[in-house]
Amino acid sequence: MPRPGREPGGVSVVASMLPGVTTLREPLTRVLGPRTGKALEDVFGLRTVGDLLRHYPRRYYTRGELTDLSSLREGDHVTVLARVVMVADHPLPSQPGKGRRSRTEVIVTDDRARLVLTFFFTNRRRPRWLNELVPGMIGMFAGTVSSFRGRRQLVHPECEMLPGAPPNADLTPELAAEFATELIPVYPASARFPSWRIAKSVRTVLDTLDVGSDPLPAGLWERHGLAGRAEAIRAIHRPLDTADRDRARERLKWDEAFMLQAALAQRRLAAAAMPAMPRPRVAGGMAEEFDARLPFTLTAGQVEVGETIAGELACAYPMHRLLQGEVGSGKTVIAIRAMLQVVDAGGQAALLAPTEVLAQQHYRSVTDMLGPLAQAGQLGAADHATSVALLTGSVGAAARRSALSDVFTGDAGIVIGTHALLEEQVQFADLGLVVIDEQHRFGVEQRDALRAKAADNRPHVLVMTATPIPRTVAMTVYGDLETSTLTELPAGRSAIASHVVPAADKPRYLERAWERVREEAGRGRQAYVVCPRIGDGPDPDEPDEAGYPGEDDFGGVDMTGGVPRGVVLGRRQPLSVLDVAATLEAGPLAGLRLDILHGRLHPEEKDRVMREFSAGEIDILVATTVIEVGVDVPNATVMVIMDSERFGVSQLHQLRGRVGRGTAPGLCLLVTEAPPGSPARERLDAVAATLDGFKLSRLDLEQRREGDVLGAAQAGRRSSLRLLRLLADEDLIRQARDEATAVVSADQDLAAHPALHAAIDELLGVQAEYLDKT
Repeated sequence: MPRPGREPGGVSVVASMLPGVTTLREPLTRVLGPRTGKALEDVFGLRTVGDLLRHYPRRYYTRGELTDLSSLREGDHVTVLARVVMVADHPLPSQPGKGRRSRTEVIVTDDRARLVLTFFFTNRRRPRWLNELVPGMIGMFAGTVSSFRGRRQLVHPECEMLPGAPPNADLTPELAAEFATELIPVYPASARFPSWRIAKSVRTVLDTLDVGSDPLPAGLWERHGLAGRAEAIRAIHRPLDTADRDRARERLKWDEAFMLQAALAQRRLAAAAMPAMPRPRVAGGMAEEFDARLPFTLTAGQVEVGETIAGELACAYPMHRLLQGEVGSGKTVIAIRAMLQVVDAGGQAALLAPTEVLAQQHYRSVTDMLGPLAQAGQLGAADHATSVALLTGSVGAAARRSALSDVFTGDAGIVIGTHALLEEQVQFADLGLVVIDEQHRFGVEQRDALRAKAADNRPHVLVMTATPIPRTVAMTVYGDLETSTLTELPAGRSAIASHVVPAADKPRYLERAWERVREEAGRGRQAYVVCPRIGDGPDPDEPDEAGYPGEDDFGGVDMTGGVPRGVVLGRRQPLSVLDVAATLEAGPLAGLRLDILHGRLHPEEKDRVMREFSAGEIDILVATTVIEVGVDVPNATVMVIMDSERFGVSQLHQLRGRVGRGTAPGLCLLVTEAPPGSPARERLDAVAATLDGFKLSRLDLEQRREGDVLGAAQAGRRSSLRLLRLLADEDLIRQARDEATAVVSADQDLAAHPALHAAIDELLGVQAEYLDKT
């Protein structure tokens, strides 16, 4: 039974009226003082008590981890309980521009042996917390054991001071047990603000904290056996034992999942209530004629998804649908059919592509597939025809004026473009459908700017992605979109064989790779060679795409497949388009027609290269990832990806999908210097082992931070998910979605749940206003 004046979970309803009580919204500068509060904001972006308490420990020390100083072995990662004996600063030679440097040595003991803690600092950067390591203080120190001049040491260890221990106390088993049997939190920290200072700040706010009313409906947390909010916040930072900690984590995961799903449910209901112009099918229109002209039969999946989209376009509320599918599964055909249905109904459709190369490819594909249906006003046009306009940054002035006019008057029923479509001077007569290709490549403001060009500000929206998304991610990242998935490939598509080419330890394999490319070219086929960099300086538009820095920097090898250039210590730059093209043209691929493509080429040059490659006038295209999506050349059968360990799993799968698009089998060769058994090599082996993009998407997500995933949909804002893991917590997310949908369906504005409403704002912050734009 809760005490009077408190909600279940020990929460005061009059906290703001009580002196000395701390609330979650209170500024840290007021609770901890201006110096500490400002430091927490500067280092971690933490402004309020709630921010600090959501800065959860990343792990905990336990008694079993403590190591006697007398038993330390070099190379071991250890945690020791010890008393500071002596602190000494030793000056080091200065370096130009860095001022004077020093080495600080802290000698600690556990009364059986001694250990040196070593810190290197410049005078300007020596942190204040180092001054608190004074003789007599007791703390826990963690790091990797090394030796210097015959003495065991920890260099820049993590430090967790124990302020409750009496200075100069004997390190008896009883004292060790007093501090080591509890779980001691270790926080994400920095040299400027170490973990033990964060723990001290957390203790300060917990001592006077009142968390307010519990935002989860009482029936919900009781039904699922969850801890109260106040108990969970205490236990995540000061757990009594592992069971206490785990119970807290479960409750706080529910908070994250439920708040996010409730916000998404609100936006789904709000979107359904928005008016939109119905765009029903028109008998005998362009959409029917297009279907009749198709030279192939739609897959069962394409038919089913097409029927779903057609039905939603006919509704008086806006469609918000995510269309995902394997590379080459036929999403473009579905998008064309949807756009034609809208044009038949008197509206316009816009297709937003992330790059000029992809926009131009879409323009060619759409106009080719439509044929006479895209030639309104021209000789040979179909009876029911429209025109297709292309708007990119490289379109000439005259063509641009003509396209803008056609868009404004409505003569252009279909408009394809890049971010140029977002410019103020682009005005639509009646924008009824927005198709966004590869949504993750656009910021939310850009996507919303295009939707705002519709007269009623609510066009129908179809989002397409060739990056398969696990269902739990779709529920979370794209939770306000309905989802359709294509899993089967159109008839006639060939399988793609993938192999890892270990260039460093088996250079003969790379020689054979170039021989295979020559063999395919000899049969009249074409090939891509993909590199991580352009090669003429910094690549702001084509960065190193690895996504896994630090573990993939290996010695260089001769990329022609010959003898390695010798042992190269340290790092090297990723292979570049310009260097690789020159080497191949003079070496293993001499005599073949070779060209390059990258983001810094002039737009007209990029268009020329793609047209010539599509026409079979180029044998080998050496390119960056500008060819990652949308490029469709059925005659290209081989893809060689250099430094493949520098690309993410999903990106490799996307690139691989550029080949095998015709009747001839495809071949993807993943060239790498990653040693066998390394994480990078294991990723490549996984890609080579399966063509199932959904399996690979799960692997990709497992190797990425959740913040990366959410950041793609939430304008790069700091992720609200700190504990929730989108794959490991699938069942929890599914339950939270069901519970949140039920609550919001009964009370969309959450008028009966003020604590929940406030918690959503607090947890999601500015992210909430972006969710309905994704």
